[in-house]
Amino acid sequence: MVKSVALYGLALAAGAFVLQWLQYKYVARAFAPEIYIALIALAFTGLGIWAGIQLTPKVVTGPFERNDAALKALGLTERELTTLERLAAGDANKEIARLLDISPNTVKTHIANLFQKLEVQRRTQAIQKARELRLIP
Repeated sequence: MVKSVALYGLALAAGAFVLQWLQYKYVARAFAPEIYIALIALAFTGLGIWAGIQLTPKVVTGPFERNDAALKALGLTERELTTLERLAAGDANKEIARLLDISPNTVKTHIANLFQKLEVQRRTQAIQKARELRLIP
């Protein structure tokens, strides 16, 4: 990361140097100010796109593999895991109950058990922790 930032800084410094040099030479006198400004904007746009590509972390995606060791260590049941997956999908308690053919109160019980086992207090925290532990994709 430090190397990328330093490289980006050097590229900007080199670009500024080239622009100053061109200003004293041919470009500043040969073109109208509007064209000169457009060329500068185009150069910095290209530099920004290049820097964005270089500084953006590469995401390596592969098939999801559930962390069975964490699943076993937490003691999650199959129904709790299914409830957690539906929570991550954004389903409401009633939707989860309908999909799993259980009552909404049972869904609330599963969610309470999930919160206790994952040591969280909110749905978003449960989903985030489950993703960190690779319990859900």
